[in-house]
Amino acid sequence: MVVRGVQFVTDIEGHKTAVLLDLKEWGELWEDIYDNAIANERDGEPANSLGDFEAELRAEGLLNE
Repeated sequence: MVVRGVQFVTDIEGHKTAVLLDLKEWGELWEDIYDNAIANERDGEPANSLGDFEAELRAEGLLNE
């Protein structure tokens, strides 16, 4: 099976060891996969509410009313 914009790297025995993706073809999908992986890594980390974040920005002079 041939998929446009996808190439497989194989070892000396012919086993697939890596994949090369044409980012013009697959860039948006790869970005979605990457974003999802980062979000999963951050799962369980403490989160700030929007109100707390806005208050912090105001205190630092970075946000006006």
